[in-house]
Amino acid sequence: MEQVEKFLSGKNILITGGSSGIGASCAIEMARRGANIGMNYHSDKEGAEKIKKSCEEFDVKTAIYKGDVGSEEDVKSIFLNFEQDIGPIDILVANAGIQKDKAFKDMSLEDWNAVISTNLTGQFLTAQAATKSFTKNKSKGPSIIFMSSVHDIIPWSGHVNYATSKGGVSMLMKSMALELAPQKIRVNAVSPGAIKTDINEEAWQDEDAANKLKKLIPLNRIGEGQDIAHCVAWLASDYASYITGTTIYVDGGMTLYPGFTNNG
Repeated sequence: MEQVEKFLSGKNILITGGSSGIGASCAIEMARRGANIGMNYHSDKEGAEKIKKSCEEFDVKTAIYKGDVGSEEDVKSIFLNFEQDIGPIDILVANAGIQKDKAFKDMSLEDWNAVISTNLTGQFLTAQAATKSFTKNKSKGPSIIFMSSVHDIIPWSGHVNYATSKGGVSMLMKSMALELAPQKIRVNAVSPGAIKTDINEEAWQDEDAANKLKKLIPLNRIGEGQDIAHCVAWLASDYASYITGTTIYVDGGMTLYPGFTNNG
């Protein structure tokens, strides 16, 4: 097995939405760095079990938990079981997220509420539960990392519920970071750009779609889950111990207004 620096050795990390995509990549990378991993999933038990097995290859504690992060009762259950299986939480990666896209005038209240419930309320509930656990257990080096999106600052027509939820995450993170800094709890966010995941497969699965997408990315490539996982693992580590209230954009330059590359 490849020798890597175990800079997360002994850390107990909970990752929501860990059964696929970015969450799965984060789980594997953080296990590779020595962390014990608990993963939440909503419905994809098979996917969660597959990622759990991948994490177990690094000789760390692992567990999976079914639950809806938008439900306070489910979140309480997830954290209770995590402490029983893994131990007191040190780091939360609040990653769970969904999309339900539709033109604004056609968007149902159901679609609006579903996205806000998972993407914003779910982040609030899991972060609050983690904060209570940090305080109760007097955790050393506690950290919360929100998974946001470049659409926390880039408007996105046809996706108003998603973009609104991510804009909310940005201010949730900053406000929490300010409030919790005296308690030595770090709170940050990672905002991915275009990353190859199941949620956006239509945007990159064929060559024409991928080439169209690359026009929005100055580095001219679509990101991989590992690109995000490396950043999340570092941000969770002691190497980032002086960073709080910050969003790191891992986007290949998407937020640089690429339409102005040639003088606009």
